[in-house]
Amino acid sequence: MEQLPVEVIGNILSHLKAARDVVIASATCKKWRFACCKHLHTLSFSSNDWPVYRDLTTTRLEILITQTILQISGLQSLSILMEDVDEFSASAVIAWLMYTRETLRELFYNVKTMPNVNILEICGRHKLEILDLSHNSIVGVEPNYQRFPCLKSLSLSYVTISALDLNLLVSACPRIEALELVNPEIAMSDGQVTVELSSSTLKSVYVEAISLDKFVLEADGIECLYLKDCALEDFELIGKGTLKSFRIDDVSVIHLDIGEIVENLESVDISNFTIIWPKFYQMISRSSNLKRLRLWDVMFDDEDEVVDLETIATCFPQLSHLSLSYDVRDGVLHYGLLGSSDLENVVVLELGWSVINDLFSQWVEGLLKRCPILKKLVIHGIVSEAKTDEECKMLANFTTSMIELMRRYTDVDPHFKFE
Repeated sequence: MEQLPVEVIGNILSHLKAARDVVIASATCKKWRFACCKHLHTLSFSSNDWPVYRDLTTTRLEILITQTILQISGLQSLSILMEDVDEFSASAVIAWLMYTRETLRELFYNVKTMPNVNILEICGRHKLEILDLSHNSIVGVEPNYQRFPCLKSLSLSYVTISALDLNLLVSACPRIEALELVNPEIAMSDGQVTVELSSSTLKSVYVEAISLDKFVLEADGIECLYLKDCALEDFELIGKGTLKSFRIDDVSVIHLDIGEIVENLESVDISNFTIIWPKFYQMISRSSNLKRLRLWDVMFDDEDEVVDLETIATCFPQLSHLSLSYDVRDGVLHYGLLGSSDLENVVVLELGWSVINDLFSQWVEGLLKRCPILKKLVIHGIVSEAKTDEECKMLANFTTSMIELMRRYTDVDPHFKFE
């Protein structure tokens, strides 16, 4: 241990991340204390790491954080996550950021201050590559002054910002590749909430818990789009056909448009969503390279619409991972077994139920017959705590059927996941 270079010791301490652990470890000897001061590159203060943080007064906590940060030079990653702590003084937080901003590459910031601290003004025009802001207000973005020339990832959670400032902030990041928006409070203009974002470098966009009248995303190089728990009247993606992964979970949207060029789509994941199947099918049917398809707890706008395996098999010949939830409505089984085409490339099959009946086992067997090279079968089920005799009997019958089925398909690896 005595022969370890101080740079290596600095890396070891950086992997600890939590400030309290770093301070304790650096007390090993003089050499380790020196490594902490000169070669530590990652440090985290989080109220989840050490419960005592919540018991300290904010003044005492500010002193502890200030003493620790000012002893370290060359810090590259700083996390200050104090969600459960009372408001800090703005002067202390500004001092921390001013001291570290020259070398900082990553900043994870969730601190309540009085007054609000303008992170963009302090950290703009420097080397920041990852910026994760929570519970903050962003007002009056100046893209020429508050510019982030190296920023690749931007995450805004529970942030108050106007639609205009959000667009200006994204445009102030000429190298941005990943954008996350979680429950932002977006100011309303003319009685409508409309967001228009444009970036030629964006590759991944994640949007959660947002309510808008209109959301227009112009991203020529986007590859991954994930919408979760959103209420949107109109969502439009303007791109150049680079989208590879599209995921929707518990989203309400009246008009959805992900563009006409979808040949590069490899993964589509739709869950807890009501879709107009003809329009949606028309949207993704040209995705002949699709490898993963998940339709889970999907409602169809038209009760007469049925999606059968024949449609899936013929439209997506490269499909290797298929996930379907068992759904019977008015005696009609969605994802029925009509047709004779096999799912020739499917190696992973995930099937599940929310309400089980005796036909589920037959449905599983029918799907297995259509997947000649299947390697893995995953069954998802929901089991209620209070079970009637009928439910117990159906579960028993299902268990027996699965045992018999797996004896015939010995090359398939079965997994069961129950809630």
